[in-house]
Order: sequence, then C-alpha cells, then structure tokens
Amino acid sequence: MTKRCHEVDYEIIGSSMQLVEVELDPHETVIAEAGAMNYMEQDITFEAKMGDGSEPESGFFGKLLGAGKRAFSGESIFMTHFTNGGHSKRKVAFAAPYPGSVLAVDLSQHNGELICQKDSFLAAALGTNVTMKFNRRLGAGFFGGEGFILQSLKGDGMVFIHAGGTLIRKELHGESLRVDTGCIVAFSPGIDYDIQRAGSLKSMVFGGEGLFLATLQGHGTVWLQSLPFSRMADRIIAHAPTTGGTSKGED
Repeated sequence: MTKRCHEVDYEIIGSSMQLVEVELDPHETVIAEAGAMNYMEQDITFEAKMGDGSEPESGFFGKLLGAGKRAFSGESIFMTHFTNGGHSKRKVAFAAPYPGSVLAVDLSQHNGELICQKDSFLAAALGTNVTMKFNRRLGAGFFGGEGFILQSLKGDGMVFIHAGGTLIRKELHGESLRVDTGCIVAFSPGIDYDIQRAGSLKSMVFGGEGLFLATLQGHGTVWLQSLPFSRMADRIIAHAPTTGGTSKGED
C-alpha cells in the first residue's frame, strides 16, 4: 500500500526547551505553521501556500474552504512548505516560541488521526490533512475556555506537536479524566471529550481553577502539558510592575 505522506526522518534536540530537526530526502516536503522554523540547511526552499497540500487536485474553492476553517479557529490561512530541492539529504528545524517539549507521533500507529489543540501543532510531513475539529456538542468548542479549539491531523506519516513545560502521557482504558482545558495537548481518536462546568459557583469564583473542565473518556492515549502558554502569560501579566508617569516636553 502506497503511503500518502512523505516519509521524513527526525531528531528531537534538547531537554526542557526542545526543537525538532527534520531530515528531508531530495524532493521531500514538510509543512509547518508560520514562524515555527528555526534554521534550515542549503537547498531547502520554502513557500507559503493556502492549505496543507494534502489534496493537490482540489480546486481553488476547496482550498478556500479549508483555509476558511483555519481562519475561523484564529490560525493563518497559509502554511509554509519546506522542500529539499537538492540532491542529498538536508535538514530543517522547528520549535515553538515558548519553553516545552516536542512530541513526535506516527499517525499510522494511531488509526490515522490525532486531535490536538490548535496552538500545539508545529509541523508535519506533506500529505497530512490539518483541519479544524468540530464536536457534536456545541459547548465543547465554544465554552471551553479561551484557546480550546481543536485541530484534526489525518494521514499516515509523522506529525510534530508542542507541549508547554513537561509532557505527560496517560493511557485510558475506559476510565475518565478531568483536565483543565489549557492542559490538553492531544489525544487519539478513541477518546471522547466534553466540557463541563467546574463544580459549584463558589468553587468557580474562588477556586482559581477556571470555569470549565474537559472530561476525557474512552480507550486511547492522552497527552497533557504542565504549563500551558495561557497560564504562563496570565502569571506574567499579573506580576508585571505597573508604573505611571507623565510625559514632559522640553521648554
């Protein structure tokens, strides 16, 4: 059976502030979110394109529909395609703009799909379909807290996603797990999720745990992050010194 995605090799570099270095054979391509690239070797060319390139035969309106879904989730309608135009192996590296871990997942080992938070996706082999994930429960997408919009990654190749802080892997065998929505990185398609109110009104107001929790249940794998970027940003803003003053012009 012919693989749909390009077969890329990779190496994850670092410990607490990781990046992934992807090795491309001649004419191989990897797609990435804008701004994720750190460095690239000679012969690597890059181009911003509308869509992920997983369906090259689709017409303009098909690409526009896919781009519209990404725009709805707050992402750029363009993705950057990095291609090795030389005659020998070349490397290109990607990292997120804040400290954390990089997770490499072979979609062929997870029934061809992975669901992740929109801010977690870094890069993937060309042929991977990257689209917004709609849930049958309207509240799960719109009332789950800021940033809780999911993407579906479909294909049979490698994808690379980012987790803030420490990466935690949980295997569920029918059990349920309640998680702060910002701490979810990704989960396999055998996991069902819902958004529920976090306890009583008193707990919601004074508990400091947010208004909503995600409930994950089923059979499969869940990846969590110890330090969501939104939580880190909130702490920085809360402790930032506030200074006032007046501007004085020269007489």
